Amino acid sequence: MPIVYLVVPCYNEEAVLPETIKRLTVKLHKLVKAGKASPESRMLFVDDGSKDTTWNIIEQYSSTNPYVAGLKLSRNRGHQNALLAGLMTAKNYCDCAISLDADLQDDIEVLGEFLERYAEGCEVVYGVRSSRDTDTAFKRSTARSYYKFMKALGVEIVYDHADYRLMGKRALEALAEYKEVNLFLRGIVPLIGFRSDYVYYQRNERFAGESKYPLKKMIRFAMDGITSFSVKPLQIISNVGIIICLLSIIFFIYALVSLFSGSSVAGWASLMCSLWFLGGLQMLCIGIVGSYVGRIYSETKHRPRFLIDRLIISGKTLPEDRPDPSETDSSN
Repeated sequence: MPIVYLVVPCYNEEAVLPETIKRLTVKLHKLVKAGKASPESRMLFVDDGSKDTTWNIIEQYSSTNPYVAGLKLSRNRGHQNALLAGLMTAKNYCDCAISLDADLQDDIEVLGEFLERYAEGCEVVYGVRSSRDTDTAFKRSTARSYYKFMKALGVEIVYDHADYRLMGKRALEALAEYKEVNLFLRGIVPLIGFRSDYVYYQRNERFAGESKYPLKKMIRFAMDGITSFSVKPLQIISNVGIIICLLSIIFFIYALVSLFSGSSVAGWASLMCSLWFLGGLQMLCIGIVGSYVGRIYSETKHRPRFLIDRLIISGKTLPEDRPDPSETDSSN
């Protein structure tokens, strides 16, 4: 039986965490009883610098529930870094890890299917939404457009897949080799390779609390995915520059012909429109190039992506069991 770790990133989840622990405990216990998971399996809750009582709840349950383990980061590092911290910690104790959100939107009833695929030899199993009926029309349309756009840019990404996935120990060891600071795990994991499969599920409504991904964060996350995995925007800028240069030459020839034929008319409006258009286009191009330069700057600083404050497993605080910083606090 494999040792399974359920990795659950948490940020200000005090409203939903007791119910999440309750449901996951029941489900994990059933998997253990069914012989699909080892009794040494755990639920690893990663506190991403929460400002509420999230960590206190994790500590409290870990003292009475042997399945509950806790990992506290030194400060808020964002969902992707918190998830990576949990996975890199779990790989030292488990045979496979399943990442899922704390808000109970990911259907835990399909956890057994994940483990069945793993038993068949899959190192990576993606949880894919069977439909997006619970999303608003805006979110549904923007999500589909984003996936199509990423595919067009040449990024290998799984449609309608977030971060609900199983990764075997080999896949986790391979993930540890990816050192970039601008994390986009949905794009990194497919690059790992190994045998993979899909489990389809219906996403639930959030049980309690508020979404930790407002529109502003979603846009930033989407930009990280684009700039981390594709240089096509830079190629597009070059192509646009070439087209504008060609159009400028054509317009210059037209202006000379008009001048010598005596049909030229002074046009202040057309001149201002041209200046505004070219100025705006230049600012846009500089902004895109700046995004890439900024990410290069972040990568070259080699700062740790996260730092672990405390680790609790089986009701005991284990500072001596913290993974090697060279492995878990991977450099930027």
